[in-house]
Amino acid sequence: MNRVQTRSTTDVVVETRGPVSMAAPDYARAKLAAVLERLDEPVLAARVKLIQEANRAVDKPSLAQAVVNLNGRPVRAHVAASTMQEAVDLLQDRLTTRLDRFRHHGDRHGRHAVPPAGPGFGPGAWHDGGRHEHRPQRRTRNAEGRRIVRHESYSLARRTGWAAVLELEAMDYDFHLFTDAVTGCDSVVYRDHGKGGHRLASVGQAPEPEPGLSVSTAAVPELTVADAVLCLDLVGRPFVFFTDTVTGRGNVLYHRYDGHYGLITPAR
Repeated sequence: MNRVQTRSTTDVVVETRGPVSMAAPDYARAKLAAVLERLDEPVLAARVKLIQEANRAVDKPSLAQAVVNLNGRPVRAHVAASTMQEAVDLLQDRLTTRLDRFRHHGDRHGRHAVPPAGPGFGPGAWHDGGRHEHRPQRRTRNAEGRRIVRHESYSLARRTGWAAVLELEAMDYDFHLFTDAVTGCDSVVYRDHGKGGHRLASVGQAPEPEPGLSVSTAAVPELTVADAVLCLDLVGRPFVFFTDTVTGRGNVLYHRYDGHYGLITPAR
């Protein structure tokens, strides 16, 4: 574990896993320091994780992840590439973009957000487009070998749709589960890689449309967790949003990069 002091005296922690080259941590520290130097807000913490996969069959074995605590709000980015230097370069670019979006379009509490606006910067500009190809590669496992290895349950934040998009973008997620501020219903926003931009789905009452944010009109399926696993395997998507038949709450079952499943449920 290595540390470096930035201009704002932020202690940047660099962790490595696997056969990472000796030069990579210094390179990552320099790149992250360049990102932090341009920020006016206090940076309370910054961490970089570099992972080098030993499996030669992986197309993009070099993974880089960064989490920056910007005045109390975490901003995250993660990428995968063929080499660690390429991964760190991509990480610097992706983190810079996410920090800019968070600083310009959110409030300090995260309950509201301002959609992107201005010449040539419509809501679709929040979509990463081809950059999805730099996501870590999901490991292949047969259906019999997959398990729900992570189950997170927490009280869902009450947000507007665009505030949920801001949280998704700030944390570099594919989806974000939340409570709609108007309807009080369990909802999810996610990246629409087919059409670009972001999309919102909700259990129960459909939320009011927000400019630039499309709303799904399809009914959210009512499933058991076991049925959700079968559905996820069939549809071939990163996640499935469903109403749990036992609790009546909106849940998300998703594919993890290790080839297993993760489950997110609202706290009762």
